[in-house]
Amino acid sequence: MGPLRIADLDDAALVRRVLDGDTGAYAGLVARYRDRLFRYATRVLGDAADAEEALQDSFVRAFRALRRCDDPARFGAWLFRILVNRCRTIGAQRGRRERVLVASGITPEPGVPHPADQAAWREAIEWALAQLSTDHREAFVMKHVEDLSYEEMAELTGTGVSALKMRVKRACEQLRVLLAEV
Repeated sequence: MGPLRIADLDDAALVRRVLDGDTGAYAGLVARYRDRLFRYATRVLGDAADAEEALQDSFVRAFRALRRCDDPARFGAWLFRILVNRCRTIGAQRGRRERVLVASGITPEPGVPHPADQAAWREAIEWALAQLSTDHREAFVMKHVEDLSYEEMAELTGTGVSALKMRVKRACEQLRVLLAEV
């Protein structure tokens, strides 16, 4: 059996190593979650620089508060909750200035014949998402882009399942109306 690699350890083992003084093990946690969390932050905030700021701040906050992570096996969910809160704060600080959302997980309907039409459709989707309130956009992205269950969403946001279902429903309705014009 070869040497144990950080990538082979589960979250709980990596958290224990960090808490025992192996700060290099934190790099394994960062590598494990960086891409997914950056994708989420970019979609919610609509700006790569804001997303990077939220992500870096979340990793720093998580590192500093690691001893308060009650369930190290669920480090990813705990970190995601920190990121959700940072995105909300950064979004509120930036105000409601117009942003272009990166919606790489949303694709045009089948049968769109020309790439220019696809680009126009994508632009329309990005514009429509940007018109949603922060709460509706956040719920929509969590449900339909990140594919989280309502229970996972509730745990991450601190919002009740029924309220989240309503936000997703309203977001879908608003998107239908906005995109009907396209």
